Amino acid sequence: MVGARPIRQIKHFSPSKKFLQQLGSWVVRVASSTNIPDAPSGFRAFSRNAAMQINVFNEYTYTLETIIQAGQKGIAITSVPVRTNPDLRPSRLVKSIPSYIKQSIFTILRIFMTYRPLRFFAVFGSIPFTLGFLLCVRWLVLFFEDMTRARTPSLILAAILIIIGFQLWMFGLVADVMAVNRKILEDVQLRLRRSEFEKFTKSKQNLSNTD
Repeated sequence: MVGARPIRQIKHFSPSKKFLQQLGSWVVRVASSTNIPDAPSGFRAFSRNAAMQINVFNEYTYTLETIIQAGQKGIAITSVPVRTNPDLRPSRLVKSIPSYIKQSIFTILRIFMTYRPLRFFAVFGSIPFTLGFLLCVRWLVLFFEDMTRARTPSLILAAILIIIGFQLWMFGLVADVMAVNRKILEDVQLRLRRSEFEKFTKSKQNLSNTD
């Protein structure tokens, strides 16, 4: 559960910060396939089952990472409106808006690459492959118009871009196969966490019974 702050009504938020908050939340909604209006909000609560399934890798902030993981893993997530207190001190986490944007973009890309590697590399591989294909078509058109000029640099650049795109697609296939092992490891980790929690609960009950 994520608390949705009234971003537009918060007076100490500048117009640029409000815009970036809304833009970042929209990007997280797309990446996580969820409908959370205030993704950077720190007001949130986790069920025991959800907390056992989520792994936080980023040392900077957990806010975006946990939402994207919950969405990719199919964990139910909802949003509730909350009120905010006045701004009493500067943020200890966000030193500057550009720094926060950079860290947020890195977190979104890394989590999306981890949980949707095939789609991630397919999209990024399509960019150089498409550019290389268009350059190749351009080279063929110009070559048949004037066969006296080889235009070798354009052909080399087209070949390089096509190879880069193809390699990124191969990376996506390899990462997608590796994601199967990650899912198996996460299932094993979840079972271990549940087993440890059950042991802790039983030992606690035994101690209370002896007292």
